[in-house]
Amino acid sequence: MDEIFRYRGRVLSTADVVLIRTLIGAHPEASRRALSQKLCQRWAWKQPNGQLRDMLCRSMMLALHRAGHIELPPVRCQPPNNVIARRAPAAVAVDRQPIRGRLGDLMPLDIRAVRATPDEPLFNALVEAHHYLGYTAPVGEQLKYIVFAQQRPIACFAWSSAARHLGPRDRFIGWSATARRRHIRLIAYNTRFLVLPWVEVANLASHLLGRLARQVPRDWQRVYGHPVHYLETFVDPGRFRGTCYRAANWVFLGPTTGRGHRDSTHQANRPPKEVLGLALTPRFRALLSQGE
Repeated sequence: MDEIFRYRGRVLSTADVVLIRTLIGAHPEASRRALSQKLCQRWAWKQPNGQLRDMLCRSMMLALHRAGHIELPPVRCQPPNNVIARRAPAAVAVDRQPIRGRLGDLMPLDIRAVRATPDEPLFNALVEAHHYLGYTAPVGEQLKYIVFAQQRPIACFAWSSAARHLGPRDRFIGWSATARRRHIRLIAYNTRFLVLPWVEVANLASHLLGRLARQVPRDWQRVYGHPVHYLETFVDPGRFRGTCYRAANWVFLGPTTGRGHRDSTHQANRPPKEVLGLALTPRFRALLSQGE
């Protein structure tokens, strides 16, 4: 195959580009979104849960347009950039009476997956108000959890797609670049971990991490149609020691470079973070590296 373009691991040939040009020409009134959906349907390009890879396809077509391979129709609408013009989640009133005591006194704990449920605004508001990073809308595959004790929220967890390149993790797994591109979706990234500030219960954090290590893979399979075999997170050593992760058997893999995922200067521009990971099966290396 004559490769003329590569995007996120997908190789495009001259015939592929001609097909896309023909598709655009056959639907002159179609929007960019409609064209990407038609191309996904033509290629049967779907996620494991059966949904079209519409966003990925749209980004690929935009990259082809910018490289001069195709000519997309003009943009019809420009939705707000949630990163640049972020709207803070609306505040929600909750009971802030201190919760102290033993872990056993809180039982049973109710860990609820709240994405796309009536409880999601509560999650967003609590993270915005009480997490030092605030709330940011996650990208890609994602799950959100609120932990309730006696109907009161006590903790929040968010999980999303993993970073494509992460040196300490990639060296620890030992996979090739090809395997990483193919199987990166089999890793889940813990983006937010918040125990509400009025909750002071020994061993609560590590207990919840242990329970979520069992629940997240089940929910990921149910929602997205594929498993996850590894969990990862970043810890800011200037603020935290990561004790609860280590108590829940997470392993320190090494520091980040401090450059960020879109760095082009190869110079550190932010404090390095510690990378921690948790294998969900003893066979995680074989599962993440298969097909190399």
